[in-house]
Amino acid sequence: MCRELTPWEKSVEFHGHTCPGLVFGYKAAVIALNELGIARAQDEELVAIVENDACGVDAVQVITGCTIGKGNLIYRDYGKQVYTFGNRKTGEAVRIAVRPGIMERNSEHRELQAKVMKGEASPEERELFWQKHHEMSQKIMDIPDKEFCKVEKIKLDFPKKARIFDSIICAECGEGAMEPRARVKNGKMVCLACAGEEYTRGW
Repeated sequence: MCRELTPWEKSVEFHGHTCPGLVFGYKAAVIALNELGIARAQDEELVAIVENDACGVDAVQVITGCTIGKGNLIYRDYGKQVYTFGNRKTGEAVRIAVRPGIMERNSEHRELQAKVMKGEASPEERELFWQKHHEMSQKIMDIPDKEFCKVEKIKLDFPKKARIFDSIICAECGEGAMEPRARVKNGKMVCLACAGEEYTRGW
């Protein structure tokens, strides 16, 4: 019989690899659930607001059950390792800010990462890079919570629950689009793409 994966192993499986950034989101999510005294969300009873679109968000989804599809994962494009979680049932919320300098890479690690990202690393260099990545991930995992982040209980203006909207058929491309995202162009209803408006990730 195969043993069940741990929450951390599930996060790694979902993300695809172990890395320091994934640990950030994992630790933040675990701390938040403990602070709020709530388990993984089955529906929208828990809300997560993430201020980055980096690796850690994958762990937040796995650990908390907050996802874009359910409408209880809100992304704000601030580029900060900050995560806010709120319990709709109790009204409690907690803001978790990862302390700066937690992920300090030496020059060798930085050089290896640059080579790997450019596709210029040898097999040996790639192996060494991932070894260092794993070592740093474990180092961050072992940091006591108080040293890892600042935790604040806050008052949160909870976002409205997700809504289901009717769709319109775009007059130009013929594809369906959610009604609130439609625009009028030359007197006809069109989707954002055909209207020439870019829909950014900072929703």
